[in-house]
Amino acid sequence: MPVSRRGVLAGAAVGGGLLVAWALMPRTFSTPLEPAEGETAFGAWLKIGIDGVVTVAVPQLEMGQGVTTILPQLVAVELGADWRQIAVEPAPVSGAYANVPLAAKWAPLWMPDATPGFVETGPEDLVARRFAEHTRFTATADGMSLDAYEQSSREAAAAARTMLAQAAAERWDVSWEECEAQAGFITHGDKRLRFAELAQEAAELDPPDPAPLRTKGAFETPVSGENDASTSFPRLDLPSKVDGTHIFAGDIRLPGMVFAGIRHGPFGKSELAKFEASKVQAIPGFVGLVEGKRWIAALAETWWAAERALDTVGARFRTVDPVDSTAIEQRLDEAIREEPGTRIAERGAGTTGLGEPDIALRYDIAPAIHAPLETATATAWLRDGTLELWMASQAPERAREAAARAIDLPVEKVVLYPMPAGGSFDRRLEHDHAIEVALIAREAERPVQLVWSRWQEALLAPPRAPAAAIVTAKLGPTGAVDILRTRIASAPAGLEFGERLFENTTSWGAIAASSGTPDPLMGEGAMPPYGVPNVGIDHVPVKTGLPAGRMRGNAHGYTAFVTESFIDEVAKRANREPLSYRIEMLGQDIRLVECLQRAARLAEWGGGGDGSGQGLACHRMGTADTGGRIACIATARRDEGGVRVGKLSAAVDIGRIVNLDIARQQIEGGLIFGLSLALGASTTYDRGIPARGRLGALNLPVLADCPDIEIEFVASDKAAFDPGELGVAVVAPAIANALFSATGLRLRRLPLLSGGL
Repeated sequence: MPVSRRGVLAGAAVGGGLLVAWALMPRTFSTPLEPAEGETAFGAWLKIGIDGVVTVAVPQLEMGQGVTTILPQLVAVELGADWRQIAVEPAPVSGAYANVPLAAKWAPLWMPDATPGFVETGPEDLVARRFAEHTRFTATADGMSLDAYEQSSREAAAAARTMLAQAAAERWDVSWEECEAQAGFITHGDKRLRFAELAQEAAELDPPDPAPLRTKGAFETPVSGENDASTSFPRLDLPSKVDGTHIFAGDIRLPGMVFAGIRHGPFGKSELAKFEASKVQAIPGFVGLVEGKRWIAALAETWWAAERALDTVGARFRTVDPVDSTAIEQRLDEAIREEPGTRIAERGAGTTGLGEPDIALRYDIAPAIHAPLETATATAWLRDGTLELWMASQAPERAREAAARAIDLPVEKVVLYPMPAGGSFDRRLEHDHAIEVALIAREAERPVQLVWSRWQEALLAPPRAPAAAIVTAKLGPTGAVDILRTRIASAPAGLEFGERLFENTTSWGAIAASSGTPDPLMGEGAMPPYGVPNVGIDHVPVKTGLPAGRMRGNAHGYTAFVTESFIDEVAKRANREPLSYRIEMLGQDIRLVECLQRAARLAEWGGGGDGSGQGLACHRMGTADTGGRIACIATARRDEGGVRVGKLSAAVDIGRIVNLDIARQQIEGGLIFGLSLALGASTTYDRGIPARGRLGALNLPVLADCPDIEIEFVASDKAAFDPGELGVAVVAPAIANALFSATGLRLRRLPLLSGGL
């Protein structure tokens, strides 16, 4: 029987001794950053050229979130470099760039049989570190880039700065501690030398251990009332994205390359049944067909010709257990009403003493689809026993492994050139197109670029899992919540995703492997920030048959909706004003209280009374010590076109702000993405076919629909928190509460109005 790496690790966790021995093994890595002619490398993070350009390695996927600016900014500030001379290079996969915090957080996915607490959710956990290093785990997800790489990139820059100063000090016969590094120069009094003049001799010195970090790392201070304050570190990728010269996966061109379109069967276990190839040869530019077990691809001199060929062949598929939305909703309904679930998180005495609750409400969540602008795209060239891949991937080593296994190559024979993504929202954590393009390239015997059509993206991309939730509470004498229980019925989508990512399992195999297993990731964000003394969060795993995946905001996107809608309803029943009611229960989280008060001032909160059209919501991601916080007030109404959101006012506390401009972009983008999830970005399925596949059918906000957005950041010296998903979580409940204020109707289903009024 084949034994997977994950199985060995999980077995070792249960047995103990083998894992300890494996975990304590030292790990060393060759320098992954290759200097070009005229460059000098300083460890794994930076190179300095004879032209003075400092090139910074970035081991994370740039998908619009600004990571190719944030990480170089950390290096530039610590090094004392001139921002105008900073360049970026995508880092090759290497254990030197292990994303340990994310590996720790995702431990239930790669070590599902380990006892709870065996892996700590922090960067100091040795088991997570060894796993991430050994498997070259550099995944980009869950806003972990700063947690994972700030310290190591700063240490590398500090070491380089010290070595440059030591080289200059030796020339000047002074103490290196008296030298300063700023704007790309080492200075001492009126003497100064460019980094480029010192790089080669500095690299021959021994790096300091420990590296002397500056007192403060990169940070910017928000100015109250300035919603568009400038930054000293403008985005490095912005000019090329504005003028159209930025290179994405679909822009790759290779000698003799052909283009491939593809057709898949419906959701479910589909197999290619038949197709008609007799007329396809007449299409100009047609090259050939590649037949897979579960798909068919056409090759042509242009992608449009490939698509025309696929329309001509009329592929038909045989599907076992096709996905059906009616059946999914029935399974969720039965599970949430009849099954108690498994406790995945608890505070205080849990739900002991709940008895007959004072209030119980149900909320339903439809599947949500990603709809990135760039569909799945990859280019492959198999030659001389080596497969080269050009693609955007949030988990590049897993994509390499999957492609290698597909065509029976050693993973060392797969070279992946990381490309930026034209949007992702976690869709690029999946590597299905890497497998397909590898198989197609093997048959084509020439370079191939595979591009999924918009319809194929909608057909086969695993959506955020549908869910049903019931919240029950026991209230105290003042109306405050004393006991809270949240039960969430959904597929164990996190574990299912882990099967696909770490074990390269098929979608139906992942469903079977995770079926019936409670999933702690499905309850993320359900533990309320309020000082409710007794809380229990339960997960009811449901086998829906619909493959589900990660999405921007993930479970926070619906748990915040459930909790904040519920809190608003409790406040109404207790005849309490929503803002003061929340503040009363937030005595232990003063930072979130400040966000609420600032948001109220921004929006000129009038109490959320009947007819005002104002709705309030707040949320915290992460721990009370290191998490990020947001409060949002939406102004909304219902009109002939559906829901009209006029304004979003948000106050945000993300601790120390590294780049104010990017932080604002992330919050604004998150709010708009959350708006799309609140009002659309969803579909139903009939016999495995989505009812809506085109962008125009998803009720996504267009420019005319975008509300006025006002954001205020709280200045803080707390740990920096990635703001990318905060806005996503808080929008839907704020809009739902605003619509109640405007109409008197409670909407307890996402997307809002999808269930009618």
